[in-house]
Amino acid sequence: MADNREVVIVLLSLSFLGLGVALVDSSVADSIWKSPLKGATSACVSAFAYVGRTFAVNRSGVDDDQYAFLSWTLLSTTFLGAAALAYGGYRVFLAPMNRVRLLGDVGYIPENGMSASETAKVVYRRRLVGNVPPVYPNGWFSVIESRDLAAGVAKSVSCLGKNLAVFRGEDGRAHVIDAYCPHMGANLGIGGIVKGSCLECPFHGWQFRGDDGKCVYIPYCESNHISDLAKVTSYNVLERNGFVYIWHHAEGNEPDWEPPEIPEITTGDWVYRGRTEHLVNAHIEEVPENGADIAHLPQVHSPIMTSGTDLRYTYSKFWSFAKHEWQGGWTQDAEQKHIGQLDLLHSIKIFGASFRLLDMKVVARQIGPGVVYLTFDSVFGKGAYLQSLTPVEPLTQRMIHHVYFKWSTPTIIAKFFLLAEAMMVERDIMIWNNKRYEGKPLFVKSAGDASVARHRRWYSQFYSENSPRLSSASVSKPSVDW
Repeated sequence: MADNREVVIVLLSLSFLGLGVALVDSSVADSIWKSPLKGATSACVSAFAYVGRTFAVNRSGVDDDQYAFLSWTLLSTTFLGAAALAYGGYRVFLAPMNRVRLLGDVGYIPENGMSASETAKVVYRRRLVGNVPPVYPNGWFSVIESRDLAAGVAKSVSCLGKNLAVFRGEDGRAHVIDAYCPHMGANLGIGGIVKGSCLECPFHGWQFRGDDGKCVYIPYCESNHISDLAKVTSYNVLERNGFVYIWHHAEGNEPDWEPPEIPEITTGDWVYRGRTEHLVNAHIEEVPENGADIAHLPQVHSPIMTSGTDLRYTYSKFWSFAKHEWQGGWTQDAEQKHIGQLDLLHSIKIFGASFRLLDMKVVARQIGPGVVYLTFDSVFGKGAYLQSLTPVEPLTQRMIHHVYFKWSTPTIIAKFFLLAEAMMVERDIMIWNNKRYEGKPLFVKSAGDASVARHRRWYSQFYSENSPRLSSASVSKPSVDW
């Protein structure tokens, strides 16, 4: 009996630990769902089965202490199982989605017994890059999501060939400055302390103002003796629609356009329902170019979403009874030259018949090189995907999608829409991660190739004379030692 009691205690301990981790770390939805919740539930089932078998034997063979212990175990496992099921229901039906896929998670086919991550490193090292355009175009780029930057918090961010310190002042305003203190090189984003609208260096206490980067206080030097050289670069910051953006321009030009507000988000009529995050091994221009590449839609995105993201299997006969259909075209905004627009109609056919429930009218506005607002109208209501695309290395992009839906739309519906979008993106990632950039593609006479050519001419406006090329960027070829 003692050995059996120890087994039950271990099972219950693991169950409570798993549930505790799930409740505390609820922001990491995928890992919670796949590990602690599953562990807690399976432990409950195992313990419950043992107790049930014990109660099934003759009561005369169990003394009062053992019977009390088993009764407590049965009650505890029942409660824990109910709690696990309730938490699972919350995660599925109420909590916003948080789907994160990093390098090696998607887009690679494991080779020679290697893991996907190991294959990603090998493929990335041997892949021909091609004659790529400059790697950091000019425009607004997201450095952090608003929800990840609380008041009084500083963080270190690397993107666009820069190391940055991002912080939110005590007044709630976000600031971005160069990370390295000019005194002795400490990283202000690692251990820096927010003081009002300034960031204090963790090494010697120098304080730098977020608005202009000027050092305004040194604890062992009178203020009138602080050199004008004691400053760091500060950046134009725009916080909008859940993202903190900075303006990047190779010539140092001031911004002449901004990503607009989305009124439905500003007023709260559309609410946040989740996010996805992907790392992509490609030149940044490859990603928005997909919007103009109408010809790839029937090839890559026609198979129904349930056929998966691995392009080797998406044309499975098992799922051939259903398919997505896409009709649309890409144009440049006539008045705002920094905006390109994709108008798209989406429908699904099952056994050749239209399934109107998932018809969508989509308008995707590419706003500069790093921002996309994709609004849609469906039978479930209107909403939007917001995409940010930021180069974290010359040929590595961080792509984040937020989904917003009308507040009255059930969360599970919004999560389904976001999952569908993510699966389509992950099909594209399998292409991007393994392709070479073609500086002079072999186009044929067709509307699809003509659209891509127009997009390339449009996108070229975001490069300037001093835009860094791959050979002059911070690294000649990105490191893949993750």
